[in-house]
Amino acid sequence: MAIYDFIIVGSGAGGGTLAYYLNKSGANVLLLEAGRFYRKNTFPKTEAEASAELYWGGGIEYDNQAKLGFLRGRLVGGSSIMYQCLMDRFDDIALNDWQAESGINYFTQNGMDSHYTQIENDLQLHTFTEGERNGNANLFVKACDELGYKWGYLRRGQHDCGRELGNDCITCLNGCHRDSKQSSMVAFVQKAEENNLKVETEIEITQVIHQKDGVIVRGLQGLIGHKKPVEYKAKKTILAGGAFGSTRMMLMSGYQNQLPALGKKFATHPQFMWFGFQKEYVDSHKLFFQSVASKDPNFRANGFKLENVFSSPVSTSMLFTVRGAQHHDFLKRYRYMQCVEVAVRDENIGEIRVDKKGKLNVHKPMTDQDNERKTKGHNAIRNILKTAGAYEVYESQMSFGLHLMGGCTIGVDGKNSVVSPEFNVHGMENLYICDSSVFPNAPGINPSLTIMALAHKLSTLLIK
Repeated sequence: MAIYDFIIVGSGAGGGTLAYYLNKSGANVLLLEAGRFYRKNTFPKTEAEASAELYWGGGIEYDNQAKLGFLRGRLVGGSSIMYQCLMDRFDDIALNDWQAESGINYFTQNGMDSHYTQIENDLQLHTFTEGERNGNANLFVKACDELGYKWGYLRRGQHDCGRELGNDCITCLNGCHRDSKQSSMVAFVQKAEENNLKVETEIEITQVIHQKDGVIVRGLQGLIGHKKPVEYKAKKTILAGGAFGSTRMMLMSGYQNQLPALGKKFATHPQFMWFGFQKEYVDSHKLFFQSVASKDPNFRANGFKLENVFSSPVSTSMLFTVRGAQHHDFLKRYRYMQCVEVAVRDENIGEIRVDKKGKLNVHKPMTDQDNERKTKGHNAIRNILKTAGAYEVYESQMSFGLHLMGGCTIGVDGKNSVVSPEFNVHGMENLYICDSSVFPNAPGINPSLTIMALAHKLSTLLIK
């Protein structure tokens, strides 16, 4: 059996970034991914195909009460392929809370700056301007100005989106067909491929075995009904499967007894979408569909933010719990819809578990604090939609977790965390975890840039 310097399991914001920097250093790296490797010219062309092919659970997974839906990607690039690629540094509020929860002193602006800077230099970033706002953004901005709510332009990982050609960014929620969106696949994995990075796909890891001289990973490769067992070994292995993936691999490997914090402190920024119906076309699905968001310090202090988002037709149809003629009427007015979403900075009291067959069982109730923050966000949305002139308002009964965080949290104390400040699992010098599962608590800020920055930090430690 060939022994690699590093095996990385998972190719999203953490794993893809690590693969690039470790491969660039000259190390012998193997990148393992549970999903397929799609390219810009092979992404599914329709929503139905994308839902079935690109996501775990065939499109959506639920908590054990079926109240909260989770979206995560199962392909090279992970969820960075479908998410909106907003690239924000964490503020002092988030970093101070992380430091207090974890006991780690590098969670400061100075401690993270060099890693943020390196990632920003290796990505193509774009900050939106007034001329790039679509109809939905213009309604949001006008209402916020009238109400005195602070807002700001978003910074997104993108380059040469072809807006002048009539391209609409909403299509990139199912994979960018131009390699414009700066997913980990585009920004890191494909570049590392040019330097002979080895990538193996359709491998679902079932066991991780830590040894004194390295780590063995075992799994099954292939399609359902045609899976074959595979086994690999490396001097050091990094799990980067995200909150669900990395936690599941650790639980299936039997480490819960020696790691009491494993599976704990799960959070997900619960998100709730509202729609306002206007008398004129809004065309929220056109052009850059998300260019602004709330930047109000009062919102931040109260634990929520408002996002000026939208969704494609099939996804939107699923958000309406009405039936029959009323549902048909709503969708006929798709072009007239304005949309605002509240994202809650939730408490990290969730827990990720697996049954004997390895099936996820996610416990994620909304706490009193979460519900209070949600209510405050909903009140702000009502004000915005009313001020924007909506003649009818619909609050979606569906709630989603798009930023899956925790389960393998980082910290100085092995009783309250899973990985050390150096990202190795407590008591295991050759096994590391680096993805959103290490987040100590919910930051209330889009996590992608920080996941990549943490991956860069780990890469510098491993290269040394």
